[in-house]
Amino acid sequence: MTTPWIAITLGDAAGIGPEIIARCYQQAPALMRNCFVAGDVQAMRRAGRLVAGGGLAAPIAVLTTIGDMDRIPPGCIPVLQVGPALPEVPYGVVSAVAGEFAGRCVVWAADAALRGDIAALVTAPLHKEAMSAAGAPYNAYPGHTELLQARAANARGLSIDEMPVRMMLANHELRTVLVSIHVSLRQALEAITFDNIVDTLRITRVALRNALGREPRIAVAGLNPHAGEGGLFGEEETEIIEPAIAAVGSEGADVYGPIAPDTVFMRARNTGDHPGEFDVVVAMYHDQGLIPVKYLGVEQGVNVTLGLPLVRTSPDHGTAFDIAGRGVADYRSLLEAVDTAQRLVKID
Repeated sequence: MTTPWIAITLGDAAGIGPEIIARCYQQAPALMRNCFVAGDVQAMRRAGRLVAGGGLAAPIAVLTTIGDMDRIPPGCIPVLQVGPALPEVPYGVVSAVAGEFAGRCVVWAADAALRGDIAALVTAPLHKEAMSAAGAPYNAYPGHTELLQARAANARGLSIDEMPVRMMLANHELRTVLVSIHVSLRQALEAITFDNIVDTLRITRVALRNALGREPRIAVAGLNPHAGEGGLFGEEETEIIEPAIAAVGSEGADVYGPIAPDTVFMRARNTGDHPGEFDVVVAMYHDQGLIPVKYLGVEQGVNVTLGLPLVRTSPDHGTAFDIAGRGVADYRSLLEAVDTAQRLVKID
């Protein structure tokens, strides 16, 4: 790491993103000391007033360049304006303008990370419908992960297929990595292939080995009830999942499974009175992996994108249009995302 700075992207200004960013600076200034907002000055001023609740809002320190971070006074929220100013958008309303700006901030931060100008990026929630309404190029991507994947692949002169990435959702008790991400359930079943599972296991192994400093214990969830029960309830386990596990195990990975999906998360959960048997669970599709993590509390959850040549984390929730602008949004998942990013790039 050659730079200590972490960029927090604004997210959708019609949602809770700016508000929870401002709340993090209010509640945990020491943790946020090396962070700045890649976003819009006026949107952050509005969020600061909302969080202040009639009191004195934290001043916004406008950055001209990232180098200005060395001169930011204590108690300020540093904001680097990304392109032209964002017109004020109403809270809780899908807006193509807000969607475009949110995407613009992610692209700026991704490019900065790929150049080495920032150590990591933390992404506040964007709204997929607003991103789609924004048009090209943002409507080509269902979410942050795919947009970042495309940007990183393009910077390396690769196709998207040549830079496979995976989503990991984690909290203090459980980590889970997904074989497929934002696709329909039918498409997710079609994505359960030998190659996709092998790629997922390899990406998970490298990422967790770097983070833990040792070989991670990887559990693989089955697809079918009771992990297929020897073929009685489906053949994906014996024909696809088991051979993929064997292939990666032969490379030295500490990998187990397939394990019945209704018990593997309980076995992996790490609590004070129950040390987890595994460091991470590889799940076959989105909801199989994310429901257990989110059930433990979205305020603790962090989304980490694995396989990118940069560090990206985000909170484990969306834009929450239903409560945006009310000053009641829970900031803790974003704070966990900042803390995770700092630990991944080893910032004290």
